[in-house]
Amino acid sequence: MSNNRLKLVSVGGTFDVMHKGHWFLLEETFNVGERVIVGITTDEFVAKLHKNHVVDSYENRLREVVDFLERRGFLERAILVPLNDPYGPTLDSDEIEGIVVSEETESTAEEINRIRVSRGKKPLLIFVVTMVLAEDGKPISSTRIRRQEVDRYGHLVG
Repeated sequence: MSNNRLKLVSVGGTFDVMHKGHWFLLEETFNVGERVIVGITTDEFVAKLHKNHVVDSYENRLREVVDFLERRGFLERAILVPLNDPYGPTLDSDEIEGIVVSEETESTAEEINRIRVSRGKKPLLIFVVTMVLAEDGKPISSTRIRRQEVDRYGHLVG
């Protein structure tokens, strides 16, 4: 293990239809942290997000994340937690040192730090991972995969 890694970092997401962007986000998170809290949105929280497409069940999404982490050798360094809100354990934990987000969710990390500071806690180091682009130069997303615009690797469909 590299001594350059933070002891504990967090990452969160819905992780619906795991794709190249998710894989990259998780890889980068495990490069940043020795241990990683991986928050996965619950079915109840997903319902509040009003996604414009079906989202796989929490159990299936959790299984996909676990399978990926296991294949990459990261599972023993992961702490999997259900997310019922955008913050998870990041607001109150004194152990978490950093948070890894996509460009799309950077504002949530900034909000987390504002709340932490207002509670007298140290702000988290924020690591922003760039979105992985499909062949057409637009970000790969679960929404685009479900619309059958691109596949999990960003290849155009059809």
